[in-house]
Amino acid sequence: MKEFVNVRLGRFASFQLHKKTLLFSAIGLLLTLLVAIISLGMGEMKIAPLDVLKVVLGIGAEDNALIVQQFRMPRIIIAILVGAALAVAGAIMQGIVRNPLASPDILGVAGGASVAAVTFLLLFETVSIKWLPPVAFLGATLTTILLYVLAWKKGVTPLRLVMIGVGIKIAAGAVVTMLIIFSPFLLQNKALLWLSGSIYGVEWNDVWMIMPWVLILILAAAILTRRVNIQQLGDDVATSLGSFLQWDRFLLLMICAALTGTAVSVGGDISFVALLAPHIAKQLIGPSFGGALPVSAFIGALIVLLADLVARMAFSPIEVPVGVFTSAVGAPFFIFLLYKNRNR
Repeated sequence: MKEFVNVRLGRFASFQLHKKTLLFSAIGLLLTLLVAIISLGMGEMKIAPLDVLKVVLGIGAEDNALIVQQFRMPRIIIAILVGAALAVAGAIMQGIVRNPLASPDILGVAGGASVAAVTFLLLFETVSIKWLPPVAFLGATLTTILLYVLAWKKGVTPLRLVMIGVGIKIAAGAVVTMLIIFSPFLLQNKALLWLSGSIYGVEWNDVWMIMPWVLILILAAAILTRRVNIQQLGDDVATSLGSFLQWDRFLLLMICAALTGTAVSVGGDISFVALLAPHIAKQLIGPSFGGALPVSAFIGALIVLLADLVARMAFSPIEVPVGVFTSAVGAPFFIFLLYKNRNR
């Protein structure tokens, strides 16, 4: 019995997926849809899952359709897109660095987006908030370029990426703190809400803005699956196999930055999703990047969906930012990973 299924993306790429990957991807898809339907029915006005499903199929009651389609569905879709984008970005970063502790928020990429976003919120208060997503996107991209340039020394190695990335993260945190300290109180609250990670108040325009980017970038990551797998064998082996190592590494880092910037531009600085999802995926299906990619995306979507559901319902009518709950789960998990890898 064949254990692998061949997948072809036209003339651009072809690869094999283990049947275990397909199984867990299918389970992830079903769980994501189930949690999304439950979440669509939760709120001040509760709607039964069957009625939610009728609305989704276009045969539901008008009052339910208004609540589900206009107020709740954009938020649920954003949660799925943000979670998937952060998870895939984390999978790329862990594949490049070859370390389960690596993620865009730990290595400074998300910190660059935060600096750009907080600067915009505090210094350009009269400018439309619609400019916040591209500003955060630009911040993540420029930070990744800076990370790559500073880590370059006859090439870029995973160790230098980690060391420089942690330094950039610390520096970005200091800049954000200084900006907040010297800003008016009302603007401080706005910046702190964004930094805590929240998808409150998103609209369909936000969905249409980030959906194409997330789908295209995840597809690009899937096309580059083989290049990540080769890098995990080590730089010398990858070079001997004909890999354009430094170009591949730069391209993958830019995809990681774009995914991170896209996610945080709408969801704010939601921590630890990029760390948790790929690690859980690899525990389920093994170290292959091609297998971890789709499973990571579904796990990331599930994490943000569940965190958003708890954030809305746990302390109703007060709504807690999503990032509070992802951090509450992610911080102990990060400590566990540090303990587990202490001898490496």
